[in-house]
Amino acid sequence: MLFDLDGVLTPTAEVHRRAWGQLFTELFEARGVVPGYQESDYFDHLDGMPRYDGVREELAAHGVMLPEGTADDPPALDTVCGLGNRKNQLFRDIVAADGVAPYPGTVAVLDRLGEEGVQVAVVSSSRNAKAVLTASGLARYFRVVVDGQVAAVAHLAGKPAPDTFLHAAGLLGVPASGCAVVEDAAAGVAAGRAGRFGLVVGVDRGAGAEALRAAGADRVVTHLGALFGWPAPNG
Repeated sequence: MLFDLDGVLTPTAEVHRRAWGQLFTELFEARGVVPGYQESDYFDHLDGMPRYDGVREELAAHGVMLPEGTADDPPALDTVCGLGNRKNQLFRDIVAADGVAPYPGTVAVLDRLGEEGVQVAVVSSSRNAKAVLTASGLARYFRVVVDGQVAAVAHLAGKPAPDTFLHAAGLLGVPASGCAVVEDAAAGVAAGRAGRFGLVVGVDRGAGAEALRAAGADRVVTHLGALFGWPAPNG
């Protein structure tokens, strides 16, 4: 079973949303861009996307053109890569200040899967996945983590391409047809569908059930325990 991290196992999708919102609100206000950043921009252009791809899409949606830059651009630089690095710094600052806890019920689900001998992996666009897994106490469950850093080294296309999910399935030694993908973002669901995985589950944390189904989800739930017919956990 292949899990996205942010918004599926941990509520860090909200941290990403806050970081993106701060980044583009400040950028567009400084440049007099009208209309400025909207809450809907997160789900339309940023949710589940690799950082630099998200920057490109959001800038294009608002008619803003900036130099591409390079991956080592400082966060203060107004380039695509600089903005992506600035967003990453904002994300890390929020995590350092507020900490990370898994969603209620996440540990119980992972324990149940372990008892049943189901192999699991994390597939995340974030380059901070391993740090978040460690901070949340979930690292012990996952021997396979395919994140933004792994994707960069292995030259894997990010979601909505299926490459990162297919890479994780290969590391587990399981064919795509024998794997389930669990995602909260339309881009991730689309990646699961494009990879022809055996089951694609959308977890609706705000993207909307219809959007997840339209992207290719076979099933949409509001919490992970629903996979086993469990009631929603408290909190």
